[in-house]
Amino acid sequence: MAEQVYTRTAKVLHWLIGVCVIAQITLGLWMITIPKSPPGERTGWFNVHKSIGLTLAALILVRLLWRFAHRAPDLPATMPAWERVAAKANHWLLYVCMIVMPGSGYLGSSFTKYPIIYFGIKLPHWGWDAPVLKEICSQVHLTTVVIFIALIAIHIAAALKHWLIDRDGVVERMWFRRND
Repeated sequence: MAEQVYTRTAKVLHWLIGVCVIAQITLGLWMITIPKSPPGERTGWFNVHKSIGLTLAALILVRLLWRFAHRAPDLPATMPAWERVAAKANHWLLYVCMIVMPGSGYLGSSFTKYPIIYFGIKLPHWGWDAPVLKEICSQVHLTTVVIFIALIAIHIAAALKHWLIDRDGVVERMWFRRND
């Protein structure tokens, strides 16, 4: 039987997206504390956040396509059934958040009079100024970030449990080895 580890591509995408998502959430939570006046600094950071978000959305799309084309390794049979169910549910909810977060952010930005600037490049503006739609998207974005943070915390706590307490090889499946 083949060793139950993720592919190198899956590992790279997992760690790259994981670190970037945590950095992006941190940036987002910090930048909403910047005063709206005087304009400029806040706008600049929002444009950076949107640029990173669009880049992350592309990486997430690659990750989802990779994941659907490559089955995840089976969890150890020694894991209790409830842990296997919880792990799968958490992973799929993380994927949902990875879709909803950039989607709601992009849609919310599309329903304003302001352009979306991608690392200095003005993107085509297909939306219109619709404050109610923008507010709905913003609320979805903010609600999702709270859920996303909780799911990430659960994911990290479970990984630490498997690595430090159970020592069952679950974490090593996503860890790099010399031959990766």
